[in-house]
Amino acid sequence: MKAIILAAGRGERMRPLTDACPKPLLPVRGRPLIEWHLAGLARGGVREVVVNTAWLEEQIVAALGDGARFGLSIRYSREGRDHGGALETAGGLKKALPLLALAADEPFWYVAADVFAPAFDFGADAAGTIQASRLGHLWMVPNPPQHPGGDFGIADGLALPARDGASFTWSGIGLFRPGFVTELMTDFAPGEKARLRPYLDAAIVQRRLGATRWTGDWADVGTPERLRALDAG
Repeated sequence: MKAIILAAGRGERMRPLTDACPKPLLPVRGRPLIEWHLAGLARGGVREVVVNTAWLEEQIVAALGDGARFGLSIRYSREGRDHGGALETAGGLKKALPLLALAADEPFWYVAADVFAPAFDFGADAAGTIQASRLGHLWMVPNPPQHPGGDFGIADGLALPARDGASFTWSGIGLFRPGFVTELMTDFAPGEKARLRPYLDAAIVQRRLGATRWTGDWADVGTPERLRALDAG
């Protein structure tokens, strides 16, 4: 298994903490946030990871290096250097995907760098969750106070449009096949900015996006207040 960690964002809501430190390197319970993901991926048997970067990206590259100390091989998709700034989530995914050199139908892990899920299982059993007919699979969590409306519903293992009283929030962790990019993201070129949500919605309409509830520890480290609460927990 291979993985992409999305780590390019500016972290506006985390200012002033992110004025001089990229959000993925902010310490959470004694170690940089992104290192929790790297440890979890390595524990699950992942060996190759692409990290996309933009804001203060040299700090991320210097901190993580080639990944050897985590038991990983890390490559970088340098949006700041190549494009002058972050490409947003879909744009970042499309640019980074070729670096993983995936087989045509090979699923890969997608991890948002700014969430905290230290016990998430990136192992083979979880990787087998994605069905052959689907382009992706999302792990969903109960809606946090800052996102009460949620993102999507779940029924029979499929992600559905959110419905009142039956919605969940995407954890920022998922599995995707290359076809999610090559089949759905055809309306913009590599290096252009694009949001991810329209392509998730398109996969849902096609009934090709699975979903599972995640009941372990999870937090969206989106503000200094949430970071402090997480450290105190």
